[in-house]
Amino acid sequence: MAEMEKLPKLKILTVDDSRTNLQLLQAFLQKLGHTTVAAENGEVAVAQYEAHRPDAILMDIMMPVMGGLEATKRIRALPSERWVPVIFLSALDRDENLVGGLEAGGDDYLSKPINFVVLEAKVRSMQRMLALQQTAHDTLRHLQTISDNVLEAIVTIDADASITSCNRSVEDLFGWRAEELVGQNVNVLCPEPYRSRHDGYVREYVSGGPPRIIGTTREIPAQRRDGSIFPAEIRISEVRLKDRRMFIGVIRDISERHRSESLLRDNAERLQRYYEQTEEEKALAMSLMERQLMRRGLDDPALGYWLSPAQNFSGDALAAARAPDGRLYALLADATGHGLAAAISTVPLLTLFYRLVPSGAALSAMLAEINQQLRDALPVGHFVGATLVCLDPAQRRGEIWVGGMPNACLVDVAGDVLQEFTARELPLGIVDSRKIDCRPDVFEWRAPAQLVLYSDGLLEAEAPDGTRFGRERLLAALAGIAPAARRDAVQAALLGHLAEAPAQDDVSLLLLDCPT
Repeated sequence: MAEMEKLPKLKILTVDDSRTNLQLLQAFLQKLGHTTVAAENGEVAVAQYEAHRPDAILMDIMMPVMGGLEATKRIRALPSERWVPVIFLSALDRDENLVGGLEAGGDDYLSKPINFVVLEAKVRSMQRMLALQQTAHDTLRHLQTISDNVLEAIVTIDADASITSCNRSVEDLFGWRAEELVGQNVNVLCPEPYRSRHDGYVREYVSGGPPRIIGTTREIPAQRRDGSIFPAEIRISEVRLKDRRMFIGVIRDISERHRSESLLRDNAERLQRYYEQTEEEKALAMSLMERQLMRRGLDDPALGYWLSPAQNFSGDALAAARAPDGRLYALLADATGHGLAAAISTVPLLTLFYRLVPSGAALSAMLAEINQQLRDALPVGHFVGATLVCLDPAQRRGEIWVGGMPNACLVDVAGDVLQEFTARELPLGIVDSRKIDCRPDVFEWRAPAQLVLYSDGLLEAEAPDGTRFGRERLLAALAGIAPAARRDAVQAALLGHLAEAPAQDDVSLLLLDCPT
């Protein structure tokens, strides 16, 4: 808290075409003590930037009138004496989108839906960087003032390397009084081995040798009267007055710059270690999630499936297993959010599913226990839509429960819809199990059929022109296709619809055969 109190409060330009998102961002940032300026598209954002000159920008990418990438390019093209960080906000977080954002002038990226804990950390990081920038700017301005008033340490020597004059700044920098230095060899300001070699350099140049440092700026170690050594930047110029040759050295202590460079190197090393650790943890998490998801039950010949995550981790989950009496249990779930956070939300559900199926539990009892476990385990605002199925091939009878998921449908061998099952309850994990109806819908089949389950990511997948895939395209992909080939047909139809554009949400499809 003490660190946060010392950090400067920022004026932050928030840009998003969603009024709701803008209000959430502004309320959150104002709660942190910052002031905000809002813009609903890129064109307004450029105008607001010129009018208010904010300290930082949170920029949505996909907006009408002018997108975030173009707006950032225009802002970067405007004259400015300071760095203004830009953090892009978007659900489009594939590598090419990240690269495009960086090339447009962005500095960081935060995927939607926004994780406000991460946003707060990024804003705090910006505060620290901007504080360092202000410090560096103040230091530069201070040094510029010194330079303008000729307050650097200035030493004049003759052709014998003897000091002929020096200004007051030499006293402050080296600890010698001016009258003590005049007449001494300038090598008194150099540590070994430069001290012993210096006279030789001067004699060589005066005798017609090459100008090793004349007219250039270079870094050298310098030594104070007390023997302490510090890094110095020196520029030496030659002045000829008739037959007299004089050399003027302008010396600046660059200890602070070295400390800053060292700090930057240390920070870069820490960031690299953090990145490597994060990648290791991500790989471990992915391995654990794959082991949790890819159970042997999914190899059952009576089912086909397709799962395509929007990120490295999927918030959609599939599960299937048979009870000892041969009944086939199956589950398709969709947790809120994307990535690892969403994937973790499905772990309790999958664990309970695979524990309860071998006992041949009733579907209603299984739902009640899973819902209560999620209700107790998940944080507020996190829940899991789910479709749970139990098929009894021997009785040609099935049970299905849909909560917070798209309609499931039973289709015949021609792909025509025989029956549709709609969501009658909220997703799992929101309310207590005593407050929801866990009774499943019961259905039967007399001829071979197939049950089709899918997540909303399939229906909402958008083509480059914004058109959604939708239910009609799904049913068209199923029509006239043999049951065994339907998974590939739906996949091909979706990929053709996307036209190489990335899906913005996890996509999952589960097909369950109902044999006779």
